[in-house]
Amino acid sequence: MDFDDLIVERPATAGAPADQPDRHFYEGAVMLAYAMHLLRTRPVREVRIHPDGQHARQVDFPAWLEKRGFRRIASARMPFAGTFDDAERRRIIIHPRSRVSDVTAEADGVTIEAECKGGAVETRHPGRLSRLDKGLCEIVGRLMMKPPGSRLVAVMPRTEVTLRVGRKLAPRCAAAGIRIGLVGPRGEVEDVEA
Repeated sequence: MDFDDLIVERPATAGAPADQPDRHFYEGAVMLAYAMHLLRTRPVREVRIHPDGQHARQVDFPAWLEKRGFRRIASARMPFAGTFDDAERRRIIIHPRSRVSDVTAEADGVTIEAECKGGAVETRHPGRLSRLDKGLCEIVGRLMMKPPGSRLVAVMPRTEVTLRVGRKLAPRCAAAGIRIGLVGPRGEVEDVEA
């Protein structure tokens, strides 16, 4: 699958030319892209996404899934939550829960837990770019607190910054049982190797 709506353009950073808008890859969109990656590449029939209200304000989860052929088969208390199935009987469950990884699934008897972060992928603002660096380090730290036994993945948008930092972190992450996945602008996921 090729997604053309994961990145959102926003007005240019203060001081930047108005014809050069910032491009944001919101965390909710990273979650959706990684969930679809798991359904495409792993023996997975069900993926759970655990967004919060802020993610739902940035990304319309039901509309995005419906555009990809998923239909809501069960609603939940929050309007953006629910259970969605597609024609192949693959399932995505959107369920806001705290203290749970952003994306979870079961494959070959192993639990996959992914922590995701988004951010500005094109901007003239250096502080926003440095947040990508900090975001990757933050989710790796969060994954290190998880008990052993799951396949742990840190997932970020693919940028020059995250690729550079990911390559530096990959050997230590691999030793701790953590993988790094970088999501491209059209939903493709690249594993950063140690």
